[in-house]
Amino acid sequence: MANRRNGTASPADGPGDALSAAALHPRTSLPNVATIVTTVAALYFGREVFLPIAIALLLTFALAPLVSALKKVGIPRIAAVIASVLGAFAALGLFSFIVATQVSELAQNIPVYQTNILTKIRSLKETGVGGGILARLSKVVERVGQEIDRQDPSLPAATPEKPPREPVPVEIVARERPLQVLQNIVGPLISPLGSAGLIIVVVIFMLLEREDLRDRFIRLVGYGDLHRTTEALQDAAKRVGRYLLMQLVVNIVYAVPIAIGLWALGIPNALLWGLLALALRFVPYIGPIIGMLLPLFLALAVAPGWSLVLWTAALFVVMELITGNVIEPWLYGSRTGLSPLAIIVAAIFWTWLWGPLGLILSTPLTVCLVVLGRHVPQFEFLDVLFGNEPVLEPHARLYQRLLAGDPEEATDHAEEMLEEKYLVEFYDKVAIPALLLGEQDRVRGVMGDLQRRQVAASALMLVANLDDSAQEEAGEEEEPPVAAEASDDGDPNGEDEKTDLPDGTDMSVLCAGGRGELDDAAAAMLAQVLEVQGATVSKAGFADMEPASIRRLELETVDTVVVGFLNRDSVKHARFLVRRLKRAKAALRVGIVFWSEAGSEDKETADKLARDMNADFVAHGMVDAVLGALSNEPPVALKLVAKRRMRRQRAASKKVTAAAAG
Repeated sequence: MANRRNGTASPADGPGDALSAAALHPRTSLPNVATIVTTVAALYFGREVFLPIAIALLLTFALAPLVSALKKVGIPRIAAVIASVLGAFAALGLFSFIVATQVSELAQNIPVYQTNILTKIRSLKETGVGGGILARLSKVVERVGQEIDRQDPSLPAATPEKPPREPVPVEIVARERPLQVLQNIVGPLISPLGSAGLIIVVVIFMLLEREDLRDRFIRLVGYGDLHRTTEALQDAAKRVGRYLLMQLVVNIVYAVPIAIGLWALGIPNALLWGLLALALRFVPYIGPIIGMLLPLFLALAVAPGWSLVLWTAALFVVMELITGNVIEPWLYGSRTGLSPLAIIVAAIFWTWLWGPLGLILSTPLTVCLVVLGRHVPQFEFLDVLFGNEPVLEPHARLYQRLLAGDPEEATDHAEEMLEEKYLVEFYDKVAIPALLLGEQDRVRGVMGDLQRRQVAASALMLVANLDDSAQEEAGEEEEPPVAAEASDDGDPNGEDEKTDLPDGTDMSVLCAGGRGELDDAAAAMLAQVLEVQGATVSKAGFADMEPASIRRLELETVDTVVVGFLNRDSVKHARFLVRRLKRAKAALRVGIVFWSEAGSEDKETADKLARDMNADFVAHGMVDAVLGALSNEPPVALKLVAKRRMRRQRAASKKVTAAAAG
């Protein structure tokens, strides 16, 4: 609510910038199909090469802060790198050893748990829950138990027709050489150990040559724009390193209570489940679920009742709620820069590409791609597809909803913004620029009459839906909204002068559209802001501004008429309306708002245009329009046009001449 309480509504950021939004945000170019297919094929068929490099790169990002910290305390660079790498891989090795030991112990105790599982299944079967499914499940469990109890499953079962034969003693003579035996044992271990050793070496050299690799990368892809390339590298290193480190801390904070809770509940191998919960939580979304299912199944097998299963499920649910809603936002929040859908899609893609390791690496790898797209124009589509930043400006997003005829969603977005902004700010910076985009489409000829009326109707519905917010704002017992106007002298420090919106009590204003339905929608927005300020407001459509209709307007109790135009080419029409309105009521103040010019001209230019049009004021944005409409200045008297005065003088001269001749 801090922004709303400050209440800044700067015309300098208003509709004038909306028309140049397309220039500031050019259309994102997408790569062709051949490029995508070639890249994916290279990653798939070259996974034996790219996967170790990707792991080494991510570990480099994760260990770089630790190396920098060790260097700051006086440890030499080489010693800091080696100590960090060996410490990290020693921790991974210890983790793997403990998990393997626990899994071996669990495998030995599996036959003990089958009795409890069968008991629970039979109890459910007796109660009639599950029917045939439980019967088949019971048979499967029994077969598993029988297979485990059998000492030699390769021997055929004895048949009643043939009596069992006596076993024949057999002496096995090993013909393999000791070297072959060693090869059979060590062979399966060579590939993973070789990959691990390669990753260690690559990480060490990346950490030692980090500055040199950075310079080479800059020279290769970004020498022409050192600022952008350096910013991209720093952003990638910061995001990935912080994500990995903070995710590790979050997972440890999550896993330790899980392990302690499972041990207290009496779940066997609680340390194993805690370590698996720590590792699986690196896998987005599905990792915590998998880490919970295994202990739940074991709780089902350990105890004959159901209370242990419920307590185990409650432990995981409570820890997940605390971690997701308290610990994660506190430590790092949503700083990965990825949208939730992007995380799921990335997990599917990298799992298909590189298997289980790809699933674990999916989030940090996608973070790197998003950072690349955020700073390199050629890859901007990656940031658009996977980033969590809004890809449309607020006014463009609102216009899209109005164009789609969906005022309800537009209202939802507006109410979210009104939690931090005042109504005048929302209309000035978002709603009016959205209507300007519609007017721009109308001028270009891409918007038909039916579509224009639909956009206008949706905008009017939006204004009607915001009545409650307007009444709530009007009823707030605090200082009136403060609108920020850019200083005329162009403050070099970028500071703005604050202007309080005046109180409109006991003032009557008529707001009208100038030349179309979209102008009527803009006039309705201005009318609602004036009502918040306490003025008595009436509204008129552009059809009411026709010459034959102006005479029928009830202007007796109206102090000021404000006519708005979204099209800047309406100066002549606005001058005509000013004359018509002032002839209808001499004491009437008439103001003109050219929404398309908000913030693009200074006050002197606006005053000059007002004098030329014989108007009381000319505004370019919502703030100036409110100030002009609620001003206490006397109305400007209607002046005769010079050409009309000359025609009247000529007519009078002719009459005098004719009278003299007669």
